[in-house]
Amino acid sequence: MGTLEKQMLVEEEEEHVFKSQFSAVPVPENMTLPEFVLHEAELYADKVAIVEPVTGKEFTYAQVTRDTRRFCKALRSLGLRKGKVVVVVLPNVAEYAIIALGIMAAGGVFSGANPQAHTSEIKKQVEASDAKLIVTIGSIYEKVKDLGVPVIVLGEERIDNTICWEDLLDASDHAGSGAMNETIKQDDLCALPFSSGTTGTSKGVMLTHKNLVANLCSTLFSVGPDIIGQVTTLGLMPFFHIYGIVGICCATLRNKGKVVVMGRFELRTFLNALITHEISFAPIVPPIMLALVKNPVVGEFDLSRLKLRAVMTAAAPLAPELLSAFEEKFPGVQVQEAYGLTEHSCITLTHGDPRKGHCTAKKSSVGFILPNLEIKFLDPDTGRSLPKNIPGEICVRSQCVMQGYYKNKEETDRTIDTKGWLHTGDIGYIDDDGDVFIVDRIKELIKYKGFQVAPAELEAILLSHPSVEDAAVVPLPDEEAGEIPAACVVMNKNAKETEEEIMNFVASNVAAYKKVRVVHFVDTIPKSPSGKIMRRYLKEKLEKKKEVSSLSGAHNWTAT
Repeated sequence: MGTLEKQMLVEEEEEHVFKSQFSAVPVPENMTLPEFVLHEAELYADKVAIVEPVTGKEFTYAQVTRDTRRFCKALRSLGLRKGKVVVVVLPNVAEYAIIALGIMAAGGVFSGANPQAHTSEIKKQVEASDAKLIVTIGSIYEKVKDLGVPVIVLGEERIDNTICWEDLLDASDHAGSGAMNETIKQDDLCALPFSSGTTGTSKGVMLTHKNLVANLCSTLFSVGPDIIGQVTTLGLMPFFHIYGIVGICCATLRNKGKVVVMGRFELRTFLNALITHEISFAPIVPPIMLALVKNPVVGEFDLSRLKLRAVMTAAAPLAPELLSAFEEKFPGVQVQEAYGLTEHSCITLTHGDPRKGHCTAKKSSVGFILPNLEIKFLDPDTGRSLPKNIPGEICVRSQCVMQGYYKNKEETDRTIDTKGWLHTGDIGYIDDDGDVFIVDRIKELIKYKGFQVAPAELEAILLSHPSVEDAAVVPLPDEEAGEIPAACVVMNKNAKETEEEIMNFVASNVAAYKKVRVVHFVDTIPKSPSGKIMRRYLKEKLEKKKEVSSLSGAHNWTAT
């Protein structure tokens, strides 16, 4: 039964709709995201806004504002028109927020791509988004040079047939104001992140300035005037992800804090940055928390010098044992959780400001509903909305809901119903105190170290191998990574390849984090009468096999 049919079936019934226990917060009208984020930046002109601990590079608020305007002007002089996409293929660097905000200020649409992605994956995003420009660095240029789109290369490096970032900004200083100056409205698109959604195939998520301004207003509702200018945030989560660019960069710059930018995780560098830069808020993934708890390197550092007040985990589920171990080792550090998705950004938070009477949610919950949002829980089979304490598919409605998937009406209609409810594909419930709990995922995405891995994508690659007749990919629990992709593969009778060769075949076609980590040859892939892969059954079989053999022995078995 489709979303629309379910909706018609229950239209006359009582709706169980849940709202935030906190008062609505105002959302400014007619402000673009760059205007909202850099509002009153001149009052903090000399304060450091962004710093890279490894290189020492830093930007003050005056410099961030200046270079955002310079890049905006430069893009317009290059002929970038309103609504056109610029794909940014960069690791986390100090200039990243300036680039994203400059694109948006020019009326362009920022689309971050994973710099670790395979060339073919970047090509898909560039083509699917109809991108007009690419921004990258010299070390990644080989991946984008043949995509038929002009390339801006960050830094002072000059590469033939590219546009040098430094030269571009310098030229904008001397250019007149004759370039097309289009009026940017709140309802204009400003970001096109790519998400696997609930179906596993990557799609462009259309977000407007209003979507993101509204989400920041809801997310930052508990931040008081005394916090402005006081928070130093770790910028380690990938900025190409909507949480990295909005939840970390934009939120911190809006509150005139400091973003400490790190391009990769290395434990000693990480701990040194925490201490030296007096980081107070660190969004991280569970594997980093595991390293902080278990790795002996941590003992080399004087943890009494830490100014860390809170860590946030939002990209992957947090195991209760890990939470307890972390709290025991870092008793003064609050562990916060959040729940959100690219199609909406943040939906719940676990911690507010107790001085304002804002609560702290129960452990193992993902928090309370943010202001301005409506939530309901639907029975996946009947489409009926459910009362408290009964698990159902989480649906959310607010000003933050995406405009849809780019050039994909079918998936859009499947995800957003006619009343504006975004169907998340996650199963959860709300308790009597208003705390939300996630219990399962309808969608089958695998969370590897916080990255989303779509089984459907890996299955398509496996099936492209001439010796593979059928395949199914499922998640296996892993202490370090959270989950790892494991493949059950049916080979044809003449096949000579080993499990390792099949793993290497997949690895040669995807980014490192998407690699299949385990391959089992099986006789058949169990499927339901409708032809759907019985993933839960396969997952349970693999987990039992793992217990028996620890996955180190023979990989041949029958999954039927």
